[in-house]
Amino acid sequence: MKKLKERWGIEKNWQIIVILCVFAITGSTASYIGKPILIYLNITPEAFGSFGYWTVRILILFIMYQFMLVFFGWLFGQYRFFWNFEKKMLRRIGLKRFVD
Repeated sequence: MKKLKERWGIEKNWQIIVILCVFAITGSTASYIGKPILIYLNITPEAFGSFGYWTVRILILFIMYQFMLVFFGWLFGQYRFFWNFEKKMLRRIGLKRFVD
């Protein structure tokens, strides 16, 4: 736990639990609301093919996940951790200019 707290820059053990819950809630929510969004946009395996459908679905879920991660982090009082996490992730995927 000590190593994880140092790596994440947090002070209390309960913050680890909150952070892990936020990750779980965000992932579940993104997956849950992703399907209705795809249906609304008429993105189906029949229209896009299996590979195209899953590519678009993963892309849409990834984008939704990023926004929801910061939102749920804010909701659970861990905004600073998740905003820093997002900036780090965006830099790694080459979108540095949007966070600096």
